[in-house]
Amino acid sequence: MAEISAALVKELREKTGAGMMDCKKALAETGGALEAAVDWLRKKGLSAAAKKAGRVASEGLIGAAVKGRTGALVEVNAETDFVARNETFQAFARNVTELAIEAAGDLEKVKASTVASGRTVADELTHLIATIGENMTLRRVGAVRVKQGIVASYIHNQTAPGLGRIGVLVGLESTGEPEKLSQLGRQIAMHIAAANPQATEVAGLDPQAVEREKAVLAEQARASGKPEEIVQKMLEGRLRKFYQEVVLLEQDFVVEPGTSVGKVLAATSKNIGAPIKVAGYLRFALGEGVEKKQADFAAEVAQLAG
Repeated sequence: MAEISAALVKELREKTGAGMMDCKKALAETGGALEAAVDWLRKKGLSAAAKKAGRVASEGLIGAAVKGRTGALVEVNAETDFVARNETFQAFARNVTELAIEAAGDLEKVKASTVASGRTVADELTHLIATIGENMTLRRVGAVRVKQGIVASYIHNQTAPGLGRIGVLVGLESTGEPEKLSQLGRQIAMHIAAANPQATEVAGLDPQAVEREKAVLAEQARASGKPEEIVQKMLEGRLRKFYQEVVLLEQDFVVEPGTSVGKVLAATSKNIGAPIKVAGYLRFALGEGVEKKQADFAAEVAQLAG
């Protein structure tokens, strides 16, 4: 049998878009002949993945899982929401989420991890593209971990257990009773799903974003024509309102309107006799930031009609 070099496998992979393991197998089956290997992959339907790679994949699933004091979120995209209901696709997303916990949210480590088929996650995804017939991507993964306390998760618009369109993790560090912490953690995760904060506390906001906001608010205040000292007071008030809109601890708690998340944390800390700190949170919304193609069906019909 001819020796299959890494360079040859790479060339075949670039030529066909098939997974690494499939390329190695194709070259082994064809004695290292590149064009014959291309035909072998085409016959197996595995090179079809390359043709689909340019399509926009903004649907799919967000997966969430927690193990011990670590939780992970993943986003696996497909072209249509129909695929999100495919059991094979769901099983893949669930498997990748579990692997993301072990990889501590490192995307490259997850892609290199091995699944039950013996393929890497990256190659399994290529195999799924060829099998299901849509472009798919493992877009991102993330993790939240606490030294002590709990990590709570929440999935909004759930398609299947642990899978949906919005996923949230929140880590609460405390020596308090885990059951009460878990209940509070889930409520805060639900709040984050709805309110989409930009930072846990004011100090965590992007300084440049704060300066831009200050400039806009100051300009609006000065447009009132009032003296500068009044303008500064107006600016302070508007900044407080801005923080209440985008900072988790300052936001009005959706589960207990009229009370901020920070005050709820303080009250619960007093109730359980131990401080509670939001150690971190993560929120993934399906397809956010992906540029979607807007289909013009009238134009398509007109084009087909000649």
